[in-house]
Amino acid sequence: MGKLGGFREFTRQDEAYIAVKKRIKNYNEFSIPLKVKELKKQGSRCMDCGIPFCHSGCPLGNLIPDFNDMVHKGEWKKALNILHSTNNFPEFTGRLCPAPCEKSCVLGIIDNPVSIENIEKNIVERGFLEGWITPQFPKNKTKKNIAVIGSGPAGLAAAQQLNRAGHTVTVFEKEGEIGGLLRYGIPNFKLDKNIIDRRIAILKAEGISFKTNVNVGVNYKLSDLNKFDAVVLCGGATISRNIPVKGSNSKGVVQAMTFLTQQTKQIFNKPIKKEIISAKDKHVIVIGGGDTGSDCVGTSNRQGAKSVTNFEIMPKPPINRSEKTPWPFWPLQLKTSTSHQEGCDRNWLINTKEFICNDKGELTALKTVEVSWKMFPDKRPELIEKEGSEKIWPCDLALLALGFTGPDQNIAQQLGIETDERTNYKAKNYQTNIPHIFTAGDMHRGQSLIVWAISEGREAARAVDFYLMNESNLPTKGEGDILSA
Repeated sequence: MGKLGGFREFTRQDEAYIAVKKRIKNYNEFSIPLKVKELKKQGSRCMDCGIPFCHSGCPLGNLIPDFNDMVHKGEWKKALNILHSTNNFPEFTGRLCPAPCEKSCVLGIIDNPVSIENIEKNIVERGFLEGWITPQFPKNKTKKNIAVIGSGPAGLAAAQQLNRAGHTVTVFEKEGEIGGLLRYGIPNFKLDKNIIDRRIAILKAEGISFKTNVNVGVNYKLSDLNKFDAVVLCGGATISRNIPVKGSNSKGVVQAMTFLTQQTKQIFNKPIKKEIISAKDKHVIVIGGGDTGSDCVGTSNRQGAKSVTNFEIMPKPPINRSEKTPWPFWPLQLKTSTSHQEGCDRNWLINTKEFICNDKGELTALKTVEVSWKMFPDKRPELIEKEGSEKIWPCDLALLALGFTGPDQNIAQQLGIETDERTNYKAKNYQTNIPHIFTAGDMHRGQSLIVWAISEGREAARAVDFYLMNESNLPTKGEGDILSA
């Protein structure tokens, strides 16, 4: 523990942000980093608990008290080694993770928790600034060739770990750029794409091969995968959920991921096959209250929307932690994102009944009804509509941010891979019913967090390595990686 009683001496200090009026004029990241002196204070707030619940709260098992202590002492390179030993890409999680570690921080019982996520981001940014993050090469090479399908966080983590084990790794990506969800699903103002590019440059230098514009099972024969000793499927959950009501096919009813992807491609002058979707001068309604819905709000405001409204079918969460989700569990608690703060009319317990369009098939309004939920101890909750609460909302663009029902079934059907009742690819210890084919990330566990994707990629890599070599020195969750520490 770096500073005895540091948590009593210093209060939590978060990053500041560029003013709303200025930041919504572009798509750049807008946080203002803390100074090194302040970051050391934040690291000293860690209590070095006898039982660090932050470990169990983190899907990666990050060694949080250890790197906090190094930050407090000014030992930034040691902090980086500790952080990298369990997390391949802290520059991603340090920006995008909802930080379940902070929600399980012991200090959070009596005070604001340690700012773990921000400390994590600053450790890795210091590492890149100082040139400490360089390609790492395995001591020995095997003769095993592995294909990784999908270059999102799960695929990249699996690829790097397998490469460190000495295997030859090829990553296939259906888009023209590497990164999966990170590249086009996350707005640039939350994750500047240069952050991805600098990490990909490291992975390429380490010897990982990347093949873009390759859609396995579509323009790449599945039979060609037979030349690999093992295959890791990390394609993600890609089938978007819809609202099956009248007018859902109207022009102006758009899936959130289509909208977000187009905007990012426009920024970087990438070709867009479909008609451009724009929120400029439109009444925009975002249906769905999660992170993707928030991203649509921020993007709509930057495009110059006339108004932005957000619908959520669930009740408004409490401002403070609910008794139903006590510490150290993930809390049922209202989350107000930076995008919400930029301008958004938020509405809860609202259900969309109809998309109203004109005689040209263009969306003009939404019809909604207020709802409540009737709870039962032994069955699913029942949605109840409030009589006489129907309302018409002017709307030119409705963005559906309702999550995903599961992964694409093409590969599973062609190869005969078993799926579960949620259409996720079934696996035991990441191994499918076809022995040399493994799966990880959203394709395996369903739509989830980036930090879970990285964790799954690492765990799957260890399973593959063991399958091929009958042993593995790759770490499991929470263990320091001997090849990177």
